[in-house]
Amino acid sequence: MESTLDLWLLSLIVFLPLVGAGLIAATPRAQEKAIQGIAVLFSGAALFFGIVALVRFDFGATRVFQFSVDTKWIESVGARYHMAVDGISLPLLVLTVALSFLCVLYTTKIMPNPKDRKKGFFALILLLETGMAGTFTSLDLVLFFVFWEMVLVPMYFMISIWGSERKEYSAIKFFLYTLFGSVFMLLGFLAMYFQSEPRTFDMLVLQQQGVGGSLGFQNLVFLGLFLGFAIKVPMWPFHTWLPDAHGDAPTVGSVLLAGILLKMGTYGFIRIALPMLPEAAADWAPYIGALSVIAILYGALCCLAQTDIKRLIAFSSVGHMGFIMLGISTLTDTGINAAIFGMVAHGVITGMLFFLAGSIYERYHTRVIDDIGPGLLQKMPRMGAIFVFSAIASLGLPGLAGFWGEVFALLAAFNPAEVLNQGLFRTYMVLGAIGTILTAGYMLWLIQRLTLGQVREKWAGDASIDDLRPVEAVAWAPLLVAILALGIAPLLVFEITNDAVVALTQLF
Repeated sequence: MESTLDLWLLSLIVFLPLVGAGLIAATPRAQEKAIQGIAVLFSGAALFFGIVALVRFDFGATRVFQFSVDTKWIESVGARYHMAVDGISLPLLVLTVALSFLCVLYTTKIMPNPKDRKKGFFALILLLETGMAGTFTSLDLVLFFVFWEMVLVPMYFMISIWGSERKEYSAIKFFLYTLFGSVFMLLGFLAMYFQSEPRTFDMLVLQQQGVGGSLGFQNLVFLGLFLGFAIKVPMWPFHTWLPDAHGDAPTVGSVLLAGILLKMGTYGFIRIALPMLPEAAADWAPYIGALSVIAILYGALCCLAQTDIKRLIAFSSVGHMGFIMLGISTLTDTGINAAIFGMVAHGVITGMLFFLAGSIYERYHTRVIDDIGPGLLQKMPRMGAIFVFSAIASLGLPGLAGFWGEVFALLAAFNPAEVLNQGLFRTYMVLGAIGTILTAGYMLWLIQRLTLGQVREKWAGDASIDDLRPVEAVAWAPLLVAILALGIAPLLVFEITNDAVVALTQLF
């Protein structure tokens, strides 16, 4: 029997940041301390209730949806306010509230230009948090779509106002790409609604009864969902908005974009496309696997050509998300478990790398790798050491968080679902393994160019370049601990996700 707290828990997590954004909007711009306090308080409250959800979650029933709330919303079209979490969505929800709080904490001391617009910046972070958390908890397609679209406007303004260089171009490109995909995703939702009997937007009902119609119809619906989710991931060749958006976004914008927003696309595949259209998913899986392997290799090769530290990390995300999508395309419990673990690991590792890139830019006022380095370890020993640690985690070193998602995705490709071509997926595994070597290559080369050797003469006597600041240490410590903990004890995630994933893969 669920308690009153359980019934309200997800609503508190999702909507407390929205309340905080409203209060910030009502606070005079001159009261900067009050604005910062509201942002920390409400993002912290969402994190607190996220931890409560983690503590109260019944890990003996991870395939069952918990903290469920299901009530009337838009009766005219049958849309309901239906929210819950299971073993698949819980890790992503906790990642969302944790990373959002750390971004707020970081911004209280390190604010991007224009620095006099703190009110709008903090309000946008909280709006983003509501949209992201709502996406991972929604079990109604209309509600899911509302939260999905909710993140577009805050991220657009975050890039276009507080970004750098070609910020307007990058913001518009991000907005148009993702809006284009959303149109096709919505058409897919509507097709499933009109094909269902009785008509419903409820994800669980649609999963249980299946989407009717011919296999050709289901493949067409899957195409609409694929375009919406693949652009958000982003999969190759829909990835071109990502390096621009990351390169010009403010630091916390990049952290939230890489750490959470990209996972909305991969989560959409796991939560909606695969369970509701399992036969179409089996038809599409070889093509998704092929695009994933291209992304792994293409992302790594692009990283080798980058001179801008943020664009390099952005292209690395294309490759890492390729491993996640390769795991999903195998339609196995091993592959999908690896994908979810990879989402969490990528969130903490790449979020950490973007934090570091932002702080380095804050000191050097350049993102060109060869202008900053070599010698970062000599000039800033603590920050340099953290950068080396995070970069090594990103290349997939055993014992750190980046390892498990990649290695299990490759193992799943070696033995995909029975409905798939085993030989084809083993080819994908070999190509993916080559991608891991290239990943190690560009990350080690980045470490060499940036951190090793003697400090450049123009930076050696610059006293304004200080080492790790207190707010950075506080904001980054949880991520560094998570990188190590997930690497040593991957069951922290796998034990949460496995039962729910096994229940999902039984559909194939």
